[in-house]
Amino acid sequence: MSVNIVVVDDDPGFRRIARTLLTARGLRVVAESEDGASALAAVREHRPDGLLLDLHLPDHDGVAVARMVSQEAKPPRIVLTSTEQSFWSAEELEQAGIQSFIAKDRLFDADLKRIFGTTA
Repeated sequence: MSVNIVVVDDDPGFRRIARTLLTARGLRVVAESEDGASALAAVREHRPDGLLLDLHLPDHDGVAVARMVSQEAKPPRIVLTSTEQSFWSAEELEQAGIQSFIAKDRLFDADLKRIFGTTA
């Protein structure tokens, strides 16, 4: 059974890298979004198991998007990513429905299959 992921980032180059890394680890990218509004639409359409979500988006920050996604029935496992370290506490991220934070420069080393392999 494949694990379906939506990748959300306003940088098409990063989305391409993320797709490559996720696919190489046996995960399936079912959609890509460049902003929070299209991310929410993609989650509603595809009902993914996971959401790789950038912190800085043109219309919303990733934490706000995570809060909206978390209100959906059966929300996906949300992993926040950014070029900078998250300045939110683990508790604040958890309250927003975010299970994990991965710095973009650590994505290659992250155990993405384990992180996205089980849903909450």
